[in-house]
Amino acid sequence: MSRVSRGVSVSGFLIVLLVLVGLFLLLAPTQVQPVAWKPQPAPSLQSGVFAENRILKGVEHIGAANINGPEALLLEDDFLITGLHDGRVIRTSLDGKTLTVLTDTGGRPLGLARHPDGRLIIADGIKGLLALDSLGQLIPLSTEAGGVRFGFTDDVTIDKTGHYAYFSDASSRWGYGHDGEAIIEHGGDGRLLRYDFQTGKTELLLDRLEFANGVALGPDDAFVLVNETGAYRITRYWLSGPKAGSHEVFVDNLPGLPDNLSFNGHERFWVALYAPRNALLDSTAEYPFVRKMIVRALKVLPKPVERRALALGVDLDGKIIANLQDASSGNYAPITTVREYGPWLYFGSLKSSHMVRLPLAKALQPSH
Repeated sequence: MSRVSRGVSVSGFLIVLLVLVGLFLLLAPTQVQPVAWKPQPAPSLQSGVFAENRILKGVEHIGAANINGPEALLLEDDFLITGLHDGRVIRTSLDGKTLTVLTDTGGRPLGLARHPDGRLIIADGIKGLLALDSLGQLIPLSTEAGGVRFGFTDDVTIDKTGHYAYFSDASSRWGYGHDGEAIIEHGGDGRLLRYDFQTGKTELLLDRLEFANGVALGPDDAFVLVNETGAYRITRYWLSGPKAGSHEVFVDNLPGLPDNLSFNGHERFWVALYAPRNALLDSTAEYPFVRKMIVRALKVLPKPVERRALALGVDLDGKIIANLQDASSGNYAPITTVREYGPWLYFGSLKSSHMVRLPLAKALQPSH
Protein backbone atom coordinates (compact mmCIF):
# COMPACT_ATOMS: atom_id res chain seq x y z
CA MET A 1 0.00 0.00 0.00
CA SER A 2 1.33 3.40 -0.94
CA ARG A 3 2.02 6.13 1.61
CA VAL A 4 -0.84 8.17 0.08
CA SER A 5 -3.27 5.25 0.43
CA ARG A 6 -2.25 4.68 4.04
CA GLY A 7 -2.77 8.38 4.76
CA VAL A 8 -6.24 8.29 3.25
CA SER A 9 -7.11 5.18 5.28
CA VAL A 10 -5.98 6.77 8.54
CA SER A 11 -7.84 10.00 7.75
CA GLY A 12 -10.98 8.05 6.90
CA PHE A 13 -10.76 6.09 10.13
CA LEU A 14 -10.36 9.28 12.18
CA ILE A 15 -13.36 10.87 10.45
CA VAL A 16 -15.51 7.82 11.16
CA LEU A 17 -14.30 7.77 14.77
CA LEU A 18 -15.13 11.44 15.27
CA VAL A 19 -18.58 10.92 13.75
CA LEU A 20 -19.24 8.00 16.08
CA VAL A 21 -18.06 9.96 19.11
CA GLY A 22 -20.27 12.87 18.11
CA LEU A 23 -23.28 10.61 17.65
CA PHE A 24 -22.64 9.02 21.03
CA LEU A 25 -22.48 12.41 22.77
CA LEU A 26 -25.61 13.60 20.98
CA LEU A 27 -27.81 10.52 20.89
CA ALA A 28 -26.77 7.93 23.49
CA PRO A 29 -29.75 7.15 25.75
CA THR A 30 -29.76 8.75 29.18
CA GLN A 31 -32.45 9.33 31.78
CA VAL A 32 -30.79 12.51 33.00
CA GLN A 33 -32.83 15.61 32.14
CA PRO A 34 -30.68 18.60 33.18
CA VAL A 35 -32.38 21.74 34.47
CA ALA A 36 -30.78 25.12 33.72
CA TRP A 37 -29.52 27.13 36.67
CA LYS A 38 -26.88 29.77 37.36
CA PRO A 39 -24.40 29.23 40.20
CA GLN A 40 -22.47 32.11 41.69
CA PRO A 41 -18.78 32.32 40.77
CA ALA A 42 -16.88 29.82 42.88
CA PRO A 43 -14.85 31.38 45.71
CA SER A 44 -11.08 31.20 45.40
CA LEU A 45 -9.04 28.37 46.87
CA GLN A 46 -5.86 30.40 46.39
CA SER A 47 -6.67 33.32 48.68
CA GLY A 48 -9.22 34.52 51.19
CA VAL A 49 -11.17 32.49 53.73
CA PHE A 50 -10.85 29.27 51.70
CA ALA A 51 -7.15 29.62 50.84
CA GLU A 52 -5.35 26.31 50.37
CA ASN A 53 -3.46 24.86 53.34
CA ARG A 54 -2.24 21.50 54.58
CA ILE A 55 -3.81 21.36 58.02
CA LEU A 56 -5.30 17.94 57.22
CA LYS A 57 -1.95 16.49 56.24
CA GLY A 58 -1.39 15.67 59.91
CA VAL A 59 -4.35 13.29 60.35
CA GLU A 60 -3.71 9.93 62.02
CA HIS A 61 -5.35 6.61 61.24
CA ILE A 62 -7.86 5.47 63.84
CA GLY A 63 -9.99 2.36 64.30
CA ALA A 64 -10.06 -0.70 62.07
CA ALA A 65 -8.18 -0.72 58.79
CA ASN A 66 -9.13 -2.41 55.53
CA ILE A 67 -12.80 -1.48 55.79
CA ASN A 68 -14.74 -0.24 52.79
CA GLY A 69 -16.24 3.24 52.91
CA PRO A 70 -16.67 4.25 56.58
CA GLU A 71 -19.26 6.97 55.98
CA ALA A 72 -21.11 8.21 59.06
CA LEU A 73 -19.47 7.70 62.45
CA LEU A 74 -20.26 7.87 66.14
CA LEU A 75 -17.80 7.75 69.04
CA GLU A 76 -19.11 5.94 72.12
CA ASP A 77 -17.02 4.72 75.08
CA ASP A 78 -13.81 4.93 73.05
CA PHE A 79 -15.31 2.85 70.24
CA LEU A 80 -16.18 4.08 66.76
CA ILE A 81 -19.39 3.02 65.05
CA THR A 82 -19.65 3.38 61.30
CA GLY A 83 -21.52 2.06 58.26
CA LEU A 84 -19.77 0.34 55.36
CA HIS A 85 -20.29 -0.13 51.65
CA ASP A 86 -21.24 -3.80 52.06
CA GLY A 87 -24.19 -2.96 54.34
CA ARG A 88 -22.54 -3.73 57.66
CA VAL A 89 -22.64 -1.41 60.65
CA ILE A 90 -19.53 -2.06 62.72
CA ARG A 91 -18.08 -1.12 66.09
CA THR A 92 -14.30 -0.82 66.29
CA SER A 93 -11.87 0.08 69.06
CA LEU A 94 -9.76 3.19 68.55
CA ASP A 95 -6.61 1.08 68.27
CA GLY A 96 -8.26 -1.03 65.58
CA LYS A 97 -7.64 -4.32 67.37
CA THR A 98 -11.30 -5.24 67.81
CA LEU A 99 -14.16 -5.12 65.32
CA THR A 100 -17.75 -6.18 65.98
CA VAL A 101 -20.49 -6.34 63.40
CA LEU A 102 -23.62 -4.80 64.91
CA THR A 103 -25.90 -5.51 61.96
CA ASP A 104 -26.06 -5.88 58.20
CA THR A 105 -28.79 -3.73 56.68
CA GLY A 106 -28.56 -5.35 53.27
CA GLY A 107 -28.31 -1.83 51.88
CA ARG A 108 -25.92 1.07 52.36
CA PRO A 109 -25.91 2.69 55.85
CA LEU A 110 -25.03 6.35 55.35
CA GLY A 111 -26.24 8.18 58.47
CA LEU A 112 -26.15 7.15 62.14
CA ALA A 113 -27.70 8.66 65.27
CA ARG A 114 -28.24 7.33 68.80
CA HIS A 115 -31.76 7.62 70.19
CA PRO A 116 -32.03 8.50 73.91
CA ASP A 117 -33.65 5.08 74.52
CA GLY A 118 -30.52 3.34 73.20
CA ARG A 119 -31.64 2.42 69.70
CA LEU A 120 -29.25 3.09 66.85
CA ILE A 121 -31.10 4.95 64.09
CA ILE A 122 -29.77 4.35 60.60
CA ALA A 123 -30.35 6.34 57.41
CA ASP A 124 -29.78 3.70 54.76
CA GLY A 125 -29.40 4.89 51.19
CA ILE A 126 -31.28 1.84 49.89
CA LYS A 127 -33.48 0.60 52.74
CA GLY A 128 -34.76 3.89 54.20
CA LEU A 129 -34.90 4.84 57.87
CA LEU A 130 -34.11 1.92 60.20
CA ALA A 131 -33.70 1.23 63.92
CA LEU A 132 -31.36 -1.29 65.55
CA ASP A 133 -32.61 -2.24 69.01
CA SER A 134 -30.73 -3.59 72.04
CA LEU A 135 -31.46 -7.18 70.97
CA GLY A 136 -29.81 -6.65 67.60
CA GLN A 137 -33.11 -6.58 65.73
CA LEU A 138 -33.23 -4.34 62.67
CA ILE A 139 -36.62 -2.62 62.40
CA PRO A 140 -37.82 -0.58 59.39
CA LEU A 141 -39.20 2.80 60.46
CA SER A 142 -40.02 4.68 57.26
CA THR A 143 -39.62 4.27 53.51
CA GLU A 144 -41.86 7.01 52.11
CA ALA A 145 -43.48 10.36 52.82
CA GLY A 146 -46.63 11.73 51.23
CA GLY A 147 -46.85 8.71 48.95
CA VAL A 148 -43.37 9.33 47.52
CA ARG A 149 -40.80 6.65 48.33
CA PHE A 150 -37.31 7.61 49.45
CA GLY A 151 -34.83 7.25 46.63
CA PHE A 152 -31.64 7.98 48.57
CA THR A 153 -32.01 8.20 52.37
CA ASP A 154 -28.85 10.02 53.38
CA ASP A 155 -28.35 11.38 56.91
CA VAL A 156 -30.21 11.50 60.23
CA THR A 157 -30.13 13.36 63.55
CA ILE A 158 -32.40 13.09 66.61
CA ASP A 159 -33.68 15.78 68.96
CA LYS A 160 -32.80 15.74 72.66
CA THR A 161 -36.20 14.41 73.75
CA GLY A 162 -36.16 11.52 71.31
CA HIS A 163 -39.47 12.65 69.85
CA TYR A 164 -38.28 13.26 66.30
CA ALA A 165 -35.69 12.08 63.83
CA TYR A 166 -34.76 14.63 61.19
CA PHE A 167 -33.39 13.07 58.03
CA SER A 168 -32.77 13.69 54.35
CA ASP A 169 -33.84 12.01 51.15
CA ALA A 170 -31.12 13.19 48.79
CA SER A 171 -33.19 12.42 45.71
CA SER A 172 -36.58 10.81 45.27
CA ARG A 173 -35.73 10.26 41.59
CA TRP A 174 -32.18 8.88 41.76
CA GLY A 175 -31.11 6.00 43.97
CA TYR A 176 -27.89 5.35 45.86
CA GLY A 177 -24.87 5.27 43.55
CA HIS A 178 -26.39 7.82 41.16
CA ASP A 179 -25.37 10.94 43.03
CA GLY A 180 -23.49 12.22 39.98
CA GLU A 181 -26.57 12.04 37.78
CA ALA A 182 -28.74 13.69 40.43
CA ILE A 183 -26.33 16.58 40.95
CA ILE A 184 -25.76 17.20 37.24
CA GLU A 185 -29.50 17.03 36.57
CA HIS A 186 -30.21 19.65 39.29
CA GLY A 187 -33.84 18.61 39.39
CA GLY A 188 -34.58 19.73 42.95
CA ASP A 189 -36.06 16.42 44.11
CA GLY A 190 -34.34 16.28 47.51
CA ARG A 191 -36.32 16.46 50.76
CA LEU A 192 -35.89 17.25 54.46
CA LEU A 193 -38.12 14.97 56.52
CA ARG A 194 -39.18 14.40 60.12
CA TYR A 195 -40.08 11.03 61.64
CA ASP A 196 -42.27 10.97 64.75
CA PHE A 197 -41.24 8.10 67.05
CA GLN A 198 -44.56 8.32 68.91
CA THR A 199 -46.90 8.08 65.93
CA GLY A 200 -44.65 6.38 63.39
CA LYS A 201 -45.53 9.03 60.82
CA THR A 202 -43.13 10.85 58.51
CA GLU A 203 -43.67 14.52 57.72
CA LEU A 204 -42.25 16.58 54.85
CA LEU A 205 -40.55 19.75 56.08
CA LEU A 206 -38.86 20.95 52.89
CA ASP A 207 -38.86 19.77 49.30
CA ARG A 208 -37.27 21.01 46.06
CA LEU A 209 -33.82 20.68 47.62
CA GLU A 210 -30.76 20.15 45.43
CA PHE A 211 -29.51 16.76 46.64
CA ALA A 212 -30.38 16.97 50.33
CA ASN A 213 -27.43 15.54 52.23
CA GLY A 214 -26.13 16.05 55.80
CA VAL A 215 -28.48 17.22 58.56
CA ALA A 216 -27.76 18.70 62.01
CA LEU A 217 -29.87 20.24 64.75
CA GLY A 218 -28.79 23.59 66.21
CA PRO A 219 -28.78 24.86 69.82
CA ASP A 220 -31.88 23.89 71.84
CA ASP A 221 -33.19 22.13 68.72
CA ALA A 222 -34.44 25.53 67.54
CA PHE A 223 -33.54 24.81 63.93
CA VAL A 224 -32.23 22.07 61.68
CA LEU A 225 -29.66 22.51 58.93
CA VAL A 226 -29.51 20.52 55.72
CA ASN A 227 -26.73 20.49 53.14
CA GLU A 228 -27.74 20.99 49.52
CA THR A 229 -24.84 19.36 47.74
CA GLY A 230 -25.98 20.31 44.25
CA ALA A 231 -26.43 24.00 45.12
CA TYR A 232 -23.21 24.43 47.20
CA ARG A 233 -25.15 25.72 50.20
CA ILE A 234 -26.58 24.96 53.64
CA THR A 235 -30.25 25.66 54.29
CA ARG A 236 -31.78 26.33 57.71
CA TYR A 237 -35.32 25.30 58.68
CA TRP A 238 -36.68 26.88 61.86
CA LEU A 239 -38.42 24.55 64.31
CA SER A 240 -39.35 27.02 67.06
CA GLY A 241 -39.59 30.73 67.77
CA PRO A 242 -41.10 33.45 65.59
CA LYS A 243 -39.63 31.95 62.40
CA ALA A 244 -40.93 28.42 63.04
CA GLY A 245 -41.88 26.70 59.79
CA SER A 246 -39.83 29.06 57.60
CA HIS A 247 -36.48 28.44 55.96
CA GLU A 248 -33.53 30.45 54.70
CA VAL A 249 -30.00 30.04 53.36
CA PHE A 250 -27.57 29.59 56.25
CA VAL A 251 -24.31 29.43 54.25
CA ASP A 252 -24.19 30.13 50.53
CA ASN A 253 -21.71 29.67 47.69
CA LEU A 254 -19.43 27.10 49.31
CA PRO A 255 -16.16 26.24 47.52
CA GLY A 256 -17.06 22.56 47.23
CA LEU A 257 -19.84 20.00 47.42
CA PRO A 258 -21.11 19.78 51.01
CA ASP A 259 -21.67 16.22 52.20
CA ASN A 260 -22.33 15.38 55.85
CA LEU A 261 -22.90 17.92 58.61
CA SER A 262 -22.56 17.76 62.39
CA PHE A 263 -22.99 19.98 65.47
CA ASN A 264 -20.66 19.91 68.48
CA GLY A 265 -23.56 20.68 70.80
CA HIS A 266 -22.34 24.15 71.74
CA GLU A 267 -21.05 26.70 69.28
CA ARG A 268 -20.02 25.25 65.92
CA PHE A 269 -20.97 23.01 63.03
CA TRP A 270 -18.60 20.92 60.92
CA VAL A 271 -19.13 20.49 57.19
CA ALA A 272 -17.47 17.79 55.10
CA LEU A 273 -16.88 18.83 51.48
CA TYR A 274 -16.70 15.89 49.07
CA ALA A 275 -14.59 17.79 46.53
CA PRO A 276 -13.96 21.31 45.24
CA ARG A 277 -16.39 22.63 42.67
CA ASN A 278 -15.74 21.78 39.04
CA ALA A 279 -15.30 24.69 36.64
CA LEU A 280 -16.69 22.72 33.69
CA LEU A 281 -19.92 21.85 35.49
CA ASP A 282 -20.37 25.39 36.79
CA SER A 283 -19.74 26.95 33.37
CA THR A 284 -22.27 24.65 31.67
CA ALA A 285 -24.95 24.97 34.37
CA GLU A 286 -27.10 27.21 32.13
CA TYR A 287 -26.87 24.82 29.18
CA PRO A 288 -28.84 21.58 29.76
CA PHE A 289 -28.00 20.23 26.30
CA VAL A 290 -24.27 20.47 26.99
CA ARG A 291 -24.66 18.92 30.44
CA LYS A 292 -26.51 16.00 28.91
CA MET A 293 -23.50 15.42 26.64
CA ILE A 294 -21.26 15.55 29.72
CA VAL A 295 -23.40 12.85 31.34
CA ARG A 296 -22.93 10.65 28.27
CA ALA A 297 -19.19 11.30 28.22
CA LEU A 298 -18.88 10.35 31.88
CA LYS A 299 -20.16 6.88 31.05
CA VAL A 300 -16.76 6.14 29.55
CA LEU A 301 -14.51 8.83 31.04
CA PRO A 302 -13.47 9.26 34.70
CA LYS A 303 -15.41 11.80 36.73
CA PRO A 304 -13.62 15.18 36.84
CA VAL A 305 -13.34 15.18 40.64
CA GLU A 306 -10.32 16.80 42.24
CA ARG A 307 -8.86 14.74 45.07
CA ARG A 308 -8.59 17.29 47.85
CA ALA A 309 -9.31 16.78 51.56
CA LEU A 310 -11.64 19.60 52.52
CA ALA A 311 -13.75 20.41 55.60
CA LEU A 312 -15.05 23.58 57.21
CA GLY A 313 -16.03 24.81 60.65
CA VAL A 314 -19.02 27.18 60.83
CA ASP A 315 -20.28 29.23 63.78
CA LEU A 316 -23.91 29.72 64.82
CA ASP A 317 -24.27 32.69 62.48
CA GLY A 318 -23.01 30.84 59.42
CA LYS A 319 -19.52 32.38 59.49
CA ILE A 320 -16.59 30.23 58.40
CA ILE A 321 -14.31 29.76 61.43
CA ALA A 322 -12.13 26.86 60.27
CA ASN A 323 -10.74 25.97 56.86
CA LEU A 324 -9.19 22.49 56.75
CA GLN A 325 -7.51 21.24 53.59
CA ASP A 326 -4.87 18.99 52.10
CA ALA A 327 -4.29 18.70 48.35
CA SER A 328 -0.98 16.85 48.67
CA SER A 329 -0.37 13.34 47.41
CA GLY A 330 -1.88 10.60 49.55
CA ASN A 331 -4.39 12.88 51.27
CA TYR A 332 -7.44 11.56 53.08
CA ALA A 333 -10.11 12.32 50.50
CA PRO A 334 -12.91 12.58 49.83
CA ILE A 335 -13.96 13.57 53.34
CA THR A 336 -17.66 12.81 53.75
CA THR A 337 -18.08 12.99 57.55
CA VAL A 338 -16.62 15.24 60.29
CA ARG A 339 -17.51 14.93 63.98
CA GLU A 340 -16.08 16.64 67.04
CA TYR A 341 -15.58 14.57 70.18
CA GLY A 342 -13.59 16.05 73.07
CA PRO A 343 -10.14 17.24 71.94
CA TRP A 344 -10.39 15.53 68.53
CA LEU A 345 -12.04 15.84 65.14
CA TYR A 346 -12.91 12.48 63.57
CA PHE A 347 -13.26 11.99 59.82
CA GLY A 348 -14.89 9.34 57.68
CA SER A 349 -14.89 8.80 53.94
CA LEU A 350 -17.23 7.12 51.50
CA LYS A 351 -14.21 6.01 49.46
CA SER A 352 -11.57 5.20 52.08
CA SER A 353 -10.50 2.01 53.87
CA HIS A 354 -10.11 3.58 57.33
CA MET A 355 -11.03 6.56 59.52
CA VAL A 356 -8.74 9.34 60.74
CA ARG A 357 -8.63 12.05 63.38
CA LEU A 358 -6.97 15.42 63.98
CA PRO A 359 -6.40 17.37 67.22
CA LEU A 360 -9.16 19.95 67.56
CA ALA A 361 -6.62 22.59 68.58
CA LYS A 362 -4.87 22.18 65.24
CA ALA A 363 -8.18 22.37 63.36
CA LEU A 364 -9.08 25.65 65.05
CA GLN A 365 -5.73 27.37 64.55
CA PRO A 366 -5.62 30.14 61.92
CA SER A 367 -5.17 28.58 58.49
CA HIS A 368 -3.28 31.54 57.00
